[in-house]
Amino acid sequence: MLATSPDWFSYTWFMPYQLNSFYWENSFYLYFTPVIPFLFLIRGLIQVRLRTRMDIALPTWFVKQWGMVGLLRLIPHSLILASITLILVALARPQKIDEEIEQTVEGIDIALLMDISESMLLEDFSPNRLEAAKKVASDFLDGRGRDRIGLVVFSGKSYSLSPLTLDYTLLKNLLKTVNSELIAESGTAIGNAILTGINRLRESDSKSKIMILLSDGDNTAGSVDPILASQLAYSYNIKIYSIGIGKDGSVAVGKDSLNNTICAESILDETTLRKIAELTEGRFFRASNNTALKDIFLLIDRYEKAPIKESRFKDKKDFYYVYLTWAIVLFLCWLLTKNTFLSNSLED
Repeated sequence: MLATSPDWFSYTWFMPYQLNSFYWENSFYLYFTPVIPFLFLIRGLIQVRLRTRMDIALPTWFVKQWGMVGLLRLIPHSLILASITLILVALARPQKIDEEIEQTVEGIDIALLMDISESMLLEDFSPNRLEAAKKVASDFLDGRGRDRIGLVVFSGKSYSLSPLTLDYTLLKNLLKTVNSELIAESGTAIGNAILTGINRLRESDSKSKIMILLSDGDNTAGSVDPILASQLAYSYNIKIYSIGIGKDGSVAVGKDSLNNTICAESILDETTLRKIAELTEGRFFRASNNTALKDIFLLIDRYEKAPIKESRFKDKKDFYYVYLTWAIVLFLCWLLTKNTFLSNSLED
């Protein structure tokens, strides 16, 4: 196949940037190109040693003029050398590949259930449990891509602050407004919170639906048993990651008017939180400080990455014909020089 358009007739095909832009299908042929000049050099040396010499006395002006003309005799050798080299380049199959990647991202749906009861103001986290949870949850939003996330807060009752949304800016702004005074009823209604999360996720068509439950106490309020709510969540294919926040025992909650530290007893019902995770094929985590809480969210982020389907389309275009055309043109030029003074017929 030869070039059928004038595009081949351009010096740019031999520029380094052009050659570097190619993908070489049979690149091993390129390793032979340095050998070609070497073979011609050996051939020339052999001819010089075997050539019969004749002593002739010539005028000085003739020797100088003939010496310049003699350089022209290198043209045929250069033409055939370039032709063979270009044939090797053509055999190496220079190509350009346009690759198109089509990605289909399947997002997951997440309901974030955050305990905002008064015990979340305990200061075993910096500055307290609630603010630490809000900070880590906000960072978690930064790590998501196409996942819809909803926000539920609970203490004695549970409320949905946001439906499932891709508007992470809205969610982060809502997190900033979260405080322990949003719900007047005291207590910890874990079962009700799970039920509210189910109401947000049950209509979802996503293949992956999860809840992240953050709480620092046991179920002391609400009308729904957490275990029953977990079983209901499992029936909707909802997985729950439960996170127990804080340490058990006496924990600082602030200072009085005399600047004395006020302490409160903290009790975490780890058994119930573990059971919630087990029933829904999720996992339970215990966070005792800011770093541990952050690591837990990073771990959940790795577990719940949205699957990415990738399709690749390659369009290959060959350019060997350009160099093959040049090789044939140079070969024809070499044949033409065989019948001129540039060639020494006695050597052939």
